[in-house]
Amino acid sequence: MIRRFRNRTEAGQELAKKLSAYTNQPDVIVLALPRGGVPVAFEVAKALNVPLDLCLVRKLGVPRQEELAMGAIGRGGVMVLNQEVVQGLGLSEDTINAVAVRERQELARRDRVYRANRPIPDPYNRTIILIDDGIATGSTLRAAIATLQAQEPKAIVVAVPVAPLSTCNKLQEDVAEVVCLATAEPFYAIGQWYDDFSQTPDEEVCHLLQRSTQRPATQSR
Repeated sequence: MIRRFRNRTEAGQELAKKLSAYTNQPDVIVLALPRGGVPVAFEVAKALNVPLDLCLVRKLGVPRQEELAMGAIGRGGVMVLNQEVVQGLGLSEDTINAVAVRERQELARRDRVYRANRPIPDPYNRTIILIDDGIATGSTLRAAIATLQAQEPKAIVVAVPVAPLSTCNKLQEDVAEVVCLATAEPFYAIGQWYDDFSQTPDEEVCHLLQRSTQRPATQSR
């Protein structure tokens, strides 16, 4: 029986319970993958009383099948490819690069819109809780992990409400911990685990980030 969440807010509240050991830890920061990961991460950061920020990455969708990820890109020129998809569909380097150029432009746009005057967080020697609303192929999350690892964090914890079991097992090799509330094989779509999986608009992302920075600390650090 599939465990469904009402929405991303409920998923974040449930996920926070599994991450309670990180509450009020001064070196911890929650980083969300926009856009859908932000409402989930907001609830986690609020419950743990730790800062919230973004880890900006972009999925590389297969042309004319954009929901199918052939890879992802992140800051600093990071690109992670899903070789199974790339080789299976015979995708050329030119095709991949054309999509990557477009997505880098969108990455820059989102950085301007979401961050405004906020400084980019420094992951160095910090424990990063990396959150999305779910994992499908895992390409986007792996790009995020590669981007963060280059900045030498103390540890990376991946936390998601739902994911394929096989993907969780693979991610265990790359990060300190993987926390996932529900897994399945076969895994068809993240949206099947939510009653409300409507798109998270840019305005909500900005609003939640602003609310998080205005949240008073509940305990002295």
